[in-house]
Order: sequence, then structure tokens, then C-alpha cells
Amino acid sequence: MTNTENYFKVGTIVNTHGIRGEVKIMSITDFAADRFKKGAALQIDTKQGFVPVKVQASRLHKNMWLVLFEGVTNINEIEKYKTHDIYVIGGAREELGDDEYYYNEIIGCRVVDLDGNDIGVISEIMETGANDVWVVARDGQSDALIPMIDDVVKHVDVAGKLVTIDALEGLLD
Repeated sequence: MTNTENYFKVGTIVNTHGIRGEVKIMSITDFAADRFKKGAALQIDTKQGFVPVKVQASRLHKNMWLVLFEGVTNINEIEKYKTHDIYVIGGAREELGDDEYYYNEIIGCRVVDLDGNDIGVISEIMETGANDVWVVARDGQSDALIPMIDDVVKHVDVAGKLVTIDALEGLLD
């Protein structure tokens, strides 16, 4: 794995598609239509470093993005990148609105209740459709599931990596 400090994962090449060099990408971004649009600059993470690529064409097919990169004319030129992750460079990320966060800004944040009692650290984010659920790893206890709703999440300090919640009755049981 390469140093990905200023790179942000947007998907994984899960397979090739056809013989003309298209790849199937499983997207993990809310901005997939922008990330994979014609002309978009992406980076393929290889063991030796990043390989810059530019999108020539793309389309959504069965919840996967079929993408053809500029300069790729057949399957043999791209097959070696199967299972590799796709990144964008930090400056290419969309500006988010208030109360919107990138996963990497939330994962690793310490969670405390309104009284400042330590609850744990956010280890992953589950997308449920209605709202995200933050999984909080707790010492010596099962993980807590914190719904990302205004009644529960009271303050998010991205810079300080701290989330304050209102631990409603039964939430941490």
C-alpha cells in the first residue's frame, strides 16, 4: 500500500468488463457521477505507487460503474489492476454542507456523552438508507450503534476528532 495521506478512496476495481478494457468499479462515494465522469482524474493504487488515469467514458450498470480509461484499448492493458483501489487527490473532493462529513473525518473520532464521559471510538460507518449509523468500539463491551440523527449527535468537532452525543435511554445498552 502506498502513502495515501492526501488521497481519498472512491472505489475498487472489482473486475474487467468485456474485451475493450472497461473495468467494473464498486463505488464508495456519494459523488460517483462526478468521480467517474468523462475527464475525471483518478489514481489507481498499486504496490509500487499511484498510477494516474483519466476517465474516457463511464456508465452505471447493475450498481457498478463501468469505466474506460483514456489510452486503454483492450482487457490486457487493464486486467493487472483488478482488486486495486481507486483514489482522488484531496483537493478534488467536493465541499460539503453543514453537518456533512467524509468518512475519514469521522472514523477515529472519540465519542463522549453530554457529561463528558468517554464512550469509545468510531470504528466504522454503516449506511442504512434513512440515516448513517456510527459504530463505536467500546473497551470491554460490545460496540455501540449511534444513529446519525439530531436527537443523538449533538456536536461534531472534526479538527479535535471528538463527537458529543446525548446518550438517550437504552442507546448504549
